[in-house]
Formats: sequence, structure tokens, C-alpha cells
Amino acid sequence: MADDIVKEQVYTIPLRDAKLAPKWKRTTRAMTLVKKYLVRHMRASPNQVKIDSSINELVWNRGAEKPPSSIRVRAAMFEDGEVQAELA
Repeated sequence: MADDIVKEQVYTIPLRDAKLAPKWKRTTRAMTLVKKYLVRHMRASPNQVKIDSSINELVWNRGAEKPPSSIRVRAAMFEDGEVQAELA
């Protein structure tokens, strides 16, 4: 990654809305919420947001029915508009 970081921010992303989904879809919904949150707050398009596997592992750690209620994420936007997110 030769591009320079334009913007870097640490966010606490609430995942409580995932509890509104059926039990077997909650963690999938939580991952969708993470991506939507980053798209909105980093002002990027959905295909430019890349979520690190460490976030995925944390959210899926307790299975499909019990995602965490919130997570802390460090998001960095590069010159080309790509956003990369990892655990903070």
C-alpha cells in the first residue's frame, strides 16, 4: 500500500440493532451494520470499504446468535478513497 493515509479515526460502532434480526441472522446483520457505519462516517462507497479479518473473528467469536453489542474499530482512508478497518 503505497498510498498515504488521508484520514484515520477510531470509532465505537454500536451493534445493538443486530438484536432486531432473527437469532440465526444476528451476526450477519452485525457485519452489515459495521460496513454501513463505516460507509456513512468515512464518506466512502460500499465497494471501497475493506474490513479486516480480526473484526470478523471478534464478531463471530460467540456464534451466529450472540454478536457483541458494540466494537471499537480503527478506520483509515487512503488517497484513492479506499477505507481499511481493523480492531482498535
